Amino acid sequence: LLSRVLVVFIMMAVLLTIQPGLTLLMLAMSPFVVALALSFRRLARRVTQNARRILAQVNANIQESVSGIAVAKSFRQEATMYGEFAALNERTYKVNLTRGLTFVSIFPVLGGTFGIALATVLYFGGRNVLAGTISPGEWFLFIQAMGYFWFPMINIASFWSQFQDGLSAAERVFALMDAEPRVIQTARRPVPKLKGRVEFRHVTFSYTGDEVVLPDFSLTVEAGETIALVGHTGAGKTSVTRLLARFYEFQSGQILVDGQDIRTFDLAQYRRQLGIVPQEPFLFSGTVGDNIRYGKPEADDAAVEEAARQVAGGDWLEDLPDGLQTDVGERGARLSMGQRQLVALARVLLQDPAIFILDEATASVDPFTEALIQEGLETVMQGRTSILIAHRLFTVRNADRIIVIRDGRIIEEGDHEGLLAQGGHYAELYNTYFRHQSLEYIERREQMESLNH
Repeated sequence: LLSRVLVVFIMMAVLLTIQPGLTLLMLAMSPFVVALALSFRRLARRVTQNARRILAQVNANIQESVSGIAVAKSFRQEATMYGEFAALNERTYKVNLTRGLTFVSIFPVLGGTFGIALATVLYFGGRNVLAGTISPGEWFLFIQAMGYFWFPMINIASFWSQFQDGLSAAERVFALMDAEPRVIQTARRPVPKLKGRVEFRHVTFSYTGDEVVLPDFSLTVEAGETIALVGHTGAGKTSVTRLLARFYEFQSGQILVDGQDIRTFDLAQYRRQLGIVPQEPFLFSGTVGDNIRYGKPEADDAAVEEAARQVAGGDWLEDLPDGLQTDVGERGARLSMGQRQLVALARVLLQDPAIFILDEATASVDPFTEALIQEGLETVMQGRTSILIAHRLFTVRNADRIIVIRDGRIIEEGDHEGLLAQGGHYAELYNTYFRHQSLEYIERREQMESLNH
């Protein structure tokens, strides 16, 4: 590009030396070239942005279709899925056709301007030759030099339009990089080893600003205490844990850990002291050991194995074909839900956090794995502040305190027996969600004891 710019300026000097009058006539047409280049630049930017946008939609559709193929087959919706993709693909074709036509038109249109300029110079130059103002040799030399001047300028103009292709792609990346963070830390203070005392002070939170999820929410969890959050779906249980993990920004109030506002912490250091197991544990492609090491990348193989064996005594590793070297597949697809939960617990144990957050899985697992998970939970919770979104009776009964939430407010708290005796909202939840697990829990324990003997 730089060499072409230099050629343009050098040839302009040559043309002015040969025939200043014809050179000025030729340069008078330059604004038209600039105007065309700017028009193509805007058009190229627009069509490229549309192409990138539709490509993202196609990729999202493919990913969603592959992930949900089993559901589509079970409900016989393959034709619908194909129709949606075909319609999106047709739009992609039209957008990319427009983009292609735009870019292939740049050279012909700009080349047409050279043809007009050449015809103009031929006409007026020919008249000057006939009038004897310039010699035929000067006229011929000027026409040859004009080509060396004009074509680099056309290349520069077309390159600027094609440059928009890469620029529009970069815009999407920079838009993500420059996006304002939703979570704002007022300071970046180093975070010492936390004891784990958590306090919500009059916290108000809304995801969108329209509907308040947690209105004036207050809660204190002592260091080392285990609490179970219970309530109907949408009560605000998950929001409490997400705010504590700084995944979302609350609108008012304070959240304190060990008496310090979490908005003043260095976020990365703070999150290192949080161990989080979501409702559906996510595993990355790789081995079981790799996924456990994700909690502490610098850990050696011995530490990873020790963490794995601390969870339920390591019995679950015997069911894996290659132990810690077992390939989990994409998103952990080669492991059962229970095994993924055990890997997630081992990951947290290796991380050794001060605060443990668990969104208990609702999916049922076999009695043996269920017992292993409960044993693993007991290990992870020892000596840590634990905040559990509980869906199992075992978890609720073993919590130091049960927090009952409805519509973002704490309406009851206490232990299992005391809340049942009150006959309030917890008793209603127990009869709806937990009561059937009582007999099931006893049967599973008896089954496990018989297997052990």
